[in-house]
Amino acid sequence: MVERGLAASREQAQTMIMEGLVFSPQGRVLKPSSIVPLAAALEVRGAIPYVSRGGLKLAHALGRFGLSVQGLNVLDVGASTGGFTDCLLQRGAQRVYALDVGHGQLSYRLRQDPRVAVIERQNAR
Repeated sequence: MVERGLAASREQAQTMIMEGLVFSPQGRVLKPSSIVPLAAALEVRGAIPYVSRGGLKLAHALGRFGLSVQGLNVLDVGASTGGFTDCLLQRGAQRVYALDVGHGQLSYRLRQDPRVAVIERQNAR
């Protein structure tokens, strides 16, 4: 999917499949491990609003508990590709500190956002 330009990353492709957005001529692709012929036409129906599934999970939790992050400075511990960071920004967080023990994982789009402070190679302990 990445090579065909249908997804920006393997993780995003996996997320699209798990959310039921990817279809082949045989129907909906059910699992990321599904075997689909290389020549098969793939279609993405819909879009994932965040850079990873983490954003979907956080959005659900924020809605369920009626929490607002509007105007807040927020710390995303274990930011990885930035699903939580993306969700927080889209919901109005003023600034997000994206902390992770790894490096180079945060989405390029988020890395370029002036509201995001990237803190890499740091353990939250």
